[in-house]
Amino acid sequence: MGEFQFYNTGYEALTSGLLSAFIAQFIKVITYLYTHKKINFKIFTTTGGMPSSHTAGVIALSTSIALIEGIDSLLFAVSFGFSLVIMQDAAGLRRAAGKTAATLNRLVDEFVQKNKDIKPYTALKELLGHTPLEVFCGMILGIIIPFIIHNFNKIIAFI
Repeated sequence: MGEFQFYNTGYEALTSGLLSAFIAQFIKVITYLYTHKKINFKIFTTTGGMPSSHTAGVIALSTSIALIEGIDSLLFAVSFGFSLVIMQDAAGLRRAAGKTAATLNRLVDEFVQKNKDIKPYTALKELLGHTPLEVFCGMILGIIIPFIIHNFNKIIAFI
């Protein structure tokens, strides 16, 4: 059995992706705490909001692959293509679904107010997708974290 190797392996790429997504979700919790003056850990498991954790995770994975394998590799091409699909889904389809849910919630609420004999209902989740700015910020986070991880030894030596 050989020695465990982290750098320039799939472990580095996987760690970059997961850590970037985790940091994005953590930023959402901190932002909620700052704006609402109370902590809500449910934010940690929700979709939508600033920055996009889906985007941060997949772009971090692609960036790590670019650093390890090169931007001319087949693996980078596949991962980057996958990243573009995720980003489009976050800002397109899931955002549209969230807007549709908001409209339905408003219509059902108006209907229930006019018809008092209707049973209570559970509102649809509205925060599903992201604005282009939220996706962009997730992308920036997803680029920065892999560079820090990939160059960790150099950064520690510099400090």
